[in-house]
Amino acid sequence: MVALGQKISAARRLAGLTQAQLASRTHYSLSYVRAVEQGREPASPAYIATVSRALRVDPDDLLGIPYRETLEKDGPLEGMTELRAILAEGVYVRPVEPSPPEKLAAEVERVNAVYRVDRGRDALTRLPGILRQIHGAVREARTEGERARAYSLLASGYVTTERLCRRFGYMSLCTPAVDRMEWAASHADDPLYVAQAKVKRARVLMYLDATDVSLKLVEQALSEIKGTGEAAVAVRGYSHLCGAIAAARARNLPVARAHLEEAALLAKKVRGVESSAYGTLFGPTNVSIHACAVEMEAGDPGKAAHDGTQLRIPRGIAPPRAGHHWQDTARAWLLAGKPAKALDALNCARRIAPQQTRLHPGVRETLRGIAESERRRSESLNSFAGWLGLRV
Repeated sequence: MVALGQKISAARRLAGLTQAQLASRTHYSLSYVRAVEQGREPASPAYIATVSRALRVDPDDLLGIPYRETLEKDGPLEGMTELRAILAEGVYVRPVEPSPPEKLAAEVERVNAVYRVDRGRDALTRLPGILRQIHGAVREARTEGERARAYSLLASGYVTTERLCRRFGYMSLCTPAVDRMEWAASHADDPLYVAQAKVKRARVLMYLDATDVSLKLVEQALSEIKGTGEAAVAVRGYSHLCGAIAAARARNLPVARAHLEEAALLAKKVRGVESSAYGTLFGPTNVSIHACAVEMEAGDPGKAAHDGTQLRIPRGIAPPRAGHHWQDTARAWLLAGKPAKALDALNCARRIAPQQTRLHPGVRETLRGIAESERRRSESLNSFAGWLGLRV
């Protein structure tokens, strides 16, 4: 598999640009452009988005996602073909006879619970059939109230759809998933789904280097969220965290920190370690995790690495969320010149959330950076690379 830096270098040369010209276009330093292309530093998500847009290439192509060889090692990815068909069918989805509403709602919650514990494959296997049943519930609703409740459940199903597409590297399916979520939310009896759909779209736009539109959508979402209950608090807090990352990727640290401050105030109102409302996983620890990520994106990687390592993640935090934190911490340690600590952090991520860690693009680039920094390949490095199916 060709390294990301090599792909960027090839795309740059194909566009007829020097490294200095690419640095000028992307507003990154020449030293950073060189370091990424030489594999000495992992490219940040913000840089990948920016350079993709500058070179007019698909970020999926640069990242090489989805990682089909890795996915195939664990067997067929059951459910993805059917999920793709449902998204392609759009408003013409073929519904099936639904289970009773209470049972359908419980099935959706079970799928979300399975996803939260890093069993995305199991969630993906179950989801398509549930989506078709919910479409059946919309069709068979006898009253407007029943139909609106079914649409809320459908919006929830498409929230999970977007998350699973992202998890397995099918980023091109995230946009139609958000489109379907937005459509369902517009008919739902729960207005919070309308706001959440905007934030989900903001996440997709960040991937495509449209952080200005992302931030506008976050602000729109925040203005539409009403109420003071846990559900409203969770969606409002989740929106602020998305705004913090969007602003950080736009290298607007004051706005990023302002969003973090608002999120921290809201997190004090959450009972327990995190809220499961709407799949937001919002709570105090999630705010701290995002604070480290903001420093990583637009601030000081050394501080991000130190703070990330010192952060105590309590039991009950969703494993993929904790795993992602250790992946960011690993990248921070590498940029801070501590490859051994970076590898330790990657192993933490692997232990906590193996499925998510194995498929995350940043993990591969961080591992390549560690290999480039270490003159002698340790047994731990070789073991991790073999687990990923990566040659370093």
